[in-house]
Amino acid sequence: MKMSWDTLTAEEPRRARIAPQARRENSVGLSPALAGLFPPGAVGAELRTSADRTHQFAAGRLCARRALAELGFFGYPLGMNSDRRPQWPADVVGSITHTIGTCGAVVAERGRFCAIGLDMEVVGRVTPEIWPTICTAEETAWLSALREPEQSRCAALIFSAKESFYKCQYGVTRQWLEFDDVTLVPLSPSASAGRFTLRPRKRIALPEQDMVSGRFEFRGGLVVTGMALEAR
Repeated sequence: MKMSWDTLTAEEPRRARIAPQARRENSVGLSPALAGLFPPGAVGAELRTSADRTHQFAAGRLCARRALAELGFFGYPLGMNSDRRPQWPADVVGSITHTIGTCGAVVAERGRFCAIGLDMEVVGRVTPEIWPTICTAEETAWLSALREPEQSRCAALIFSAKESFYKCQYGVTRQWLEFDDVTLVPLSPSASAGRFTLRPRKRIALPEQDMVSGRFEFRGGLVVTGMALEAR
C-alpha cells in the first residue's frame, strides 16, 4: 500500500467559493503548541473547522497563509507543485495537516530546516482492522499487548508519526514509502507528550539512517506529531 497524505491527494478547491466559508467558521490563530513540536524557528497556525473535507483543505491553506505572514509573506498565493505538495516560497519549508474538525500548518525558514512534517489524527479511528495496512509485525505485537484506552492512543500515534515522517522526508528525498518501511520504537503507552522514535527498515536517502525522531502530544481526542530535519 503506497503511502499518501492529505497534502498530496486532496484536490484544490475554487478559492472564491470555499475560503469565505472557512473564514466564517473561525479565525485562524497562531499556535505555540504546534510550533512547540519543532526546534526553535518554526511558526504554527491552527483553525477549528467543519468535518467537510473540502472545507478542511481550504482551512489548512488559511493556516499556512497565516503562518507565512509571520515570516513576512503576506497574502501569499499558496499553489501546488506537480506532485500536489503545497508550493511554498523558495526560502520556506512547511507542512499542512487536517483531520475531522481541526486544521493546522507549520512553516519555517529554509536556512534553519531542510524539511518539516506535521500531522494530526483522531484517537479511535485507527482500529484493529486497519492495523495490517499501517503496522509492522513489531508494532502489531506491541498494540496487541496493550489494553484500552492505550491501544487506541498508540495506534493513532503510530499512524500520525509515520505521516509526519513521510511528509518530512519527502521534502528532501522525493522518495515514496510504504507504511511498513519504518517502525515505531515502543514508548510508554500512558505518555501524554514527548518524543517518538522511528527505525527505518529499508534504505532511505537521509543523512541519519539508524533512527529518526520527532515530538508528539495528545490533546483531547487528537494526537499531534511533528518532525523536522534541521539544516546543517
